[in-house]
This record gives sequence, structure tokens and C-alpha cells, in this order.
Amino acid sequence: MTNQSRKLLYRILKKLQLFFSEIYRNSIDNLFIEYKMFYSLFIISKLFVTIQYFSGLEACGMDIGKRMKELRIQYGLTQQELADRSELTKGFISQLERNQNTPSIGTLLDIIQCLGTTPAEFFTDEEPEQIVFKNEDFFTKVNEDKHNIIEWVVPNAQKDSMEPVRLTLKAGGSSDIMQPHSGEEFGYLIKGTVKIYYGGKSHVLHAGESFYLKADKKHYIENPGSRDAVLIWVSTPPSF
Repeated sequence: MTNQSRKLLYRILKKLQLFFSEIYRNSIDNLFIEYKMFYSLFIISKLFVTIQYFSGLEACGMDIGKRMKELRIQYGLTQQELADRSELTKGFISQLERNQNTPSIGTLLDIIQCLGTTPAEFFTDEEPEQIVFKNEDFFTKVNEDKHNIIEWVVPNAQKDSMEPVRLTLKAGGSSDIMQPHSGEEFGYLIKGTVKIYYGGKSHVLHAGESFYLKADKKHYIENPGSRDAVLIWVSTPPSF
């Protein structure tokens, strides 16, 4: 049993002891006994819901304090600011983040609301969706025959609606020939000069220029220059 469970169980037993002691001390008044019994049952049921709630968190390995701290930092709040918003003390927030104290369900829900999130988002185990991709995330393929390097700058984009790549064409290099398909393509030339062959016609593209085409005709890109050419090429649906 973790420290959180032990503390919670101790609080439950202490409250039960106080309630039943009060009942026996006032046993002369039957109406008071009946009231206390009903109230005690209400408190007991509430406490059992609470312990079931926190036991569930422990079973799934939920670290409440760590999650609170992550969200507080994510939203740029200090412990004092979160304490002020939730009408608690800074010391209590600090204890919660270090798992040295256990919040009630009501207190925890208040804190979650003050953090600008929902219980569903707070307790989710899913990793946040990745929206920024770095060089180490890219997948690279070198084609020595066609003298090109293709980099998938968004990994596994084949399962999405569009697929962006960064294409480097060495001097005299070219892309693969793209067969006609339903969809559209966009490109932006970062460096160099290239020729786009589309439907039997060629178009020259210089650095800083872009192209947009329907992919219903055979097409490919070639670098006729003596220096590398680099472009971003996006296809929808994915076709690289």
C-alpha cells in the first residue's frame, strides 16, 4: 500500500470513529440517532467512492503530483498563482506536487479547473500529439541512380491526408517519375534551379518560387544545374 492509500485509509477510519462515537454519546435522542445514522451512511459511501477513486489511480500508475506540476509549468503558472486561483495555500500545492498530501475529489477537480483543463485530459494516459518534428525524427532515403535524397520530414505521413518531403537533387539528378493519380501537389524551391516536366511540357522553377499542380498527368522534377537543388514537395493524398 502506498503512502497515499495509508493516509487516506487513516482519514476514513478517523472520521468513522468520530461519527459513531457521536452517535453513542447522544443515544438518548432517537431522532438524533436516526439523523446521525443516515448522515454517517452518506459519509461512508462518499469515503468509499473516494478510496475507490484513488485506488484506481494507483492501479493505473497515475502520479497526481507529477501531472499537476507538468500542467502548471505548461500553462506558465507558479505554485503561488495556482494556489490563489484554487483558494489554497502555496504550501499545500507544493505538498500535492511532491505527493506528500492527498487532495479530496472536490479539491482535485477545483485544481484541474484552475489549470484550464478537464478531468478527461488530466487523467489520460495518451501521449500528446506531436506537432513539431526535428531532424532526428526524419526518415532519409538516398537514391544513387537518380542522384537524389528524399527526406520524409513528417514520419508516417503516409497514413495522413498529405505527405510532405524535402527533396535534394544533386547536379543532373531527378525525382522518380510520378504516374497520374487523383490528388494535388505543391512545391517550394528553397535552393537552386529545377525543371518540372508535366504532361509533356517543362517549366523552370527558381529558388523562392513555388508550383502547384493537379496530379492527373505524368510528371517529375530534374536539376539541370551544376549545384544542388533543394525543395519542399507536398502531395495529397500521399504518393511518395
